[in-house]
Amino acid sequence: APPYQIFRNMLRSSMHFINLTMFHEDFAKAKHIAIITGAGVSAESGVPTFRGQGGYWRKWQAQDLATPEAFSRDPSLVWEFYHYRREVMRSKMPNPAHLAIAECESRLSKQGRSVVIITQNIDELHHRAGSKHVYEIHGSLFKTRCISCGEVKANHKSPICPALEGKGEPDPSSKDARIPVEHLPRCDRRGCNGLLRPHVVWFGETLDSDILTAVEQELEKCDLCLVVGTSSVVYPAAMFAPQVAGRGVPVAEFNMECTPATMRFKYHFEGPCGVTLPPALERHESEAI
Repeated sequence: APPYQIFRNMLRSSMHFINLTMFHEDFAKAKHIAIITGAGVSAESGVPTFRGQGGYWRKWQAQDLATPEAFSRDPSLVWEFYHYRREVMRSKMPNPAHLAIAECESRLSKQGRSVVIITQNIDELHHRAGSKHVYEIHGSLFKTRCISCGEVKANHKSPICPALEGKGEPDPSSKDARIPVEHLPRCDRRGCNGLLRPHVVWFGETLDSDILTAVEQELEKCDLCLVVGTSSVVYPAAMFAPQVAGRGVPVAEFNMECTPATMRFKYHFEGPCGVTLPPALERHESEAI
């Protein structure tokens, strides 16, 4: 490699070391840590995002199917898409970033310190990694909501209903299953039998106001904030960390690249979250336990 490149790499790694040392000092003092996670964390577990280049299911991207209009127009097609996403998750596992967050939460709770995870992801990988204090602001692939009675329920059945068995193939040449609406997932509450929909926040829908209020309270009391694998462009989540930084709280961004919000944050760690996050969250020598 040319000398300037060697020098640049040395500079980058020494900056990273200084950054990490300073971050550890803030981490050691923090009593309430908020960790905001986005699609980048899931992507490292091989979870498809259905956005951007190559992000298609058949000939659609997420924003074509993840809408209330698409569901009222063709609930069978939308359920095929979500059935496929649920089934894909059966082969995906939490990665080192999920595990580092869960381990950190468990370790710090024994020291009377709190870690809260605020995630835009709907795949439940934080739960599977062992995290307890998780706000899923966009809902979950593994919860349903009845469009008649409104009941929200956890649902990990595979398939979610007999008619969807073997359906949802992502190949563009796959034929739509055209499942009659009465054979799609239905509410099992006594006397209801309403059509179920995935309990996820679709494009054009607002976030659950109770969850949003709880998240805002957590962000008001946090004294350290981590932003992990999120592009900081999806609102309102994109405003969470800049608001925290605005009141002088240190914010650390862990991402593959810079984002529109990077300049507002005290720290930026570039690279895969599964590589950059574990050393940042590991046990610090100042910890009592």
